[in-house]
Amino acid sequence: MLKDAKWITMKYPQKKRTEEYNNDDSSVLFRNEFVVEKNPSKVTLFICALGIGECFINGENVTEDVLTTPYTIYDKKVIYQTYDVTHLVKMGDNAIGVHVGNGMYNDNLPTWKDSVAPWKHSPKLIAKIVITYSDMTDEEIVTNSKWKVNYGPCIYNHARQGEVYDANLKSDGFDKAGFDDSLWDEATLTAAPGGKLSDEKTVPIRVVETIEPICFKDGFYDFGKNYSGRIRVRLKGEKGQKVVFSYLERTFEPDPQTSNNMYLEKYNMPIVNKNIFICSGKEEEYYPAFEYYGFRYVKVENAPEIMDIKAEFICSDLKVVGTFTTSDEILQKIHNASVQATRSNFVGIPTDCPHREQNGWTGDALCSCDQSLMNFDMTLAYRKWLGDFKDVQRPSGQLPGIIPSAGWGYVWGSGPAWDSSLILIPYKTYLHTSDTEIIEYMWDTMEKYMDFIVSMSEDYLVNFGLGDWCHPRPEHMIPTIITDTAFFYADSVAMMKMAKVTGRDCEKWEKLSENIRDAWRKNFLDREEHKKYQTFYAMGIYYELFSEDERFEYAKKLSELVKENDYHIDTGILGAYVIFSALSEYGYADVLYKMVTNPTCPSYAYWVNSGMTTLCERWDMSYSQNHHMYSEVDNWFYRYLGGIKYTDEGLLISPCYLEEVEKVSVCHKGIAVERNEREVKVTLPVSARVKIGDFDGMVEPGEYTYTI
Repeated sequence: MLKDAKWITMKYPQKKRTEEYNNDDSSVLFRNEFVVEKNPSKVTLFICALGIGECFINGENVTEDVLTTPYTIYDKKVIYQTYDVTHLVKMGDNAIGVHVGNGMYNDNLPTWKDSVAPWKHSPKLIAKIVITYSDMTDEEIVTNSKWKVNYGPCIYNHARQGEVYDANLKSDGFDKAGFDDSLWDEATLTAAPGGKLSDEKTVPIRVVETIEPICFKDGFYDFGKNYSGRIRVRLKGEKGQKVVFSYLERTFEPDPQTSNNMYLEKYNMPIVNKNIFICSGKEEEYYPAFEYYGFRYVKVENAPEIMDIKAEFICSDLKVVGTFTTSDEILQKIHNASVQATRSNFVGIPTDCPHREQNGWTGDALCSCDQSLMNFDMTLAYRKWLGDFKDVQRPSGQLPGIIPSAGWGYVWGSGPAWDSSLILIPYKTYLHTSDTEIIEYMWDTMEKYMDFIVSMSEDYLVNFGLGDWCHPRPEHMIPTIITDTAFFYADSVAMMKMAKVTGRDCEKWEKLSENIRDAWRKNFLDREEHKKYQTFYAMGIYYELFSEDERFEYAKKLSELVKENDYHIDTGILGAYVIFSALSEYGYADVLYKMVTNPTCPSYAYWVNSGMTTLCERWDMSYSQNHHMYSEVDNWFYRYLGGIKYTDEGLLISPCYLEEVEKVSVCHKGIAVERNEREVKVTLPVSARVKIGDFDGMVEPGEYTYTI
């Protein structure tokens, strides 16, 4: 739909705009005026701003979406947006103005090779306005060299670092007809980013909540929770006054051995997370348009006397499909923290943390996918992100550990457990939706990856990449070859099942899975040194690498390991992903309850009792305080405490009874399970198997009451 429109940019002069910042750190303004001589019946805008753009017509923002354009592998695919702007265009003189920042497209940070990305270039724009009249004639306004361009007020903007905004350089009214642009330059035609323009639908990123600070102390505004987002501030200071806003997860200086600053310096990651606003002397409203941050606190330095500040929670506007409530205060806080971490780590893609990297770590997303599917409608969001796997996959089938990637993560940060997002997320999405579309969409990419992992195996064992990450006791971290090969097996089983439901030949996947399982058992099952690892037992049970009889025996041994560790979890993220199902399926939910609610570190209760409103990266709360990779606990709430289980055989309702938890209520897509003591009320909009107390059978849609 962008035919005849041209990519345009600003030609940067040799002379620096400021002494401190390069010209290509600046935001760019584009504008064009057009006349509508007849009353339009429909006006449609097609637009793509790289890296991130805000578009206005006649002074009004065309959308409530923020942080557009979606982050992709820009030299493979670029997604444009379509907006109905009929209500903004009038007969007579009109104007369109677009403010464009760098985003991930023009990133100067070297840490993940973004500074040498094959697509990297200055901010650019392509757009078309199609005006349809009642007589069925059309008129088009397209980007070309006749558009005008100038520097924007952000003299520095960076997706992960923040921005410097000089209100003295604003071009008020640039998006309205009659604005004097005589000193502006004409736009320069520029090369396309290389990727195919796509009108793919995505989940929009929006401001989903506006938050007032709950207190102000020692220069810090406390917004009560850890968020992904930004500030919106109204202020009036002296002309030239520099007001500094710093986004922080905590207000105290951490232990130097675990300091975020030390970690960032070690990895050449100078995260700043600041906005600097240079006052014009007039009252202004300000918000950073091209970045978001992870924070609970905002520190303000050199604040003017007149200032009002709010926070805006920004994330992908995912539809909520599940709720969990309980009489247990600790479990409720853990659920709330899990949901908050998940929302603030899905901003266009599933990220690891909003304040530091904002990278699409594949392992984090995998460990979080089950609870994400219970809480939100993830289909469209996952489809977009899985499409990025297609674009970043090497001809060999290899994947990086972060997706999208500018080239980093192929030789470190990946591996079978992380790469399994490609296989297991489509499979899990199918279980939740009964829709094979994502499987069909990803099949070739999945097959190519399976060929790669086979090429990396020896005697059906694999051993490369990351293992049981972020273990509380590194000396108890299970050898990576055990978890790698387990995921190799899980992938092959999922491929077999997906082949069956899509009518493909599944024989080769069945044979491959048998060979991998035999190799895993032969090499690891009877090794005494492996029996100290919680992850070993949990992985073998969850993926059915143990026989049915062994699973009963080893679930007991796993429960004993947890008890011997004073009811503490002793796994990294991979073990945490499987331990909840491994113990619950064999009658040890009570052990998990004590583990989860244990008041001492490491435990989930330790986090929330310490004031955490999101889940952390490390059990000791060092480094990031907003990660979602340990969120399988929330799937446990839905799947076992609430009993809503999606299985290969269909929907199963089978809650477990915990004496310590008086009431549990879960709802998911119209399925409701309420337990009060031993009475369970079930509401079903679809047929399901129910296994509660003495009852075990299929039931039709309706309302039922059972005794557990």
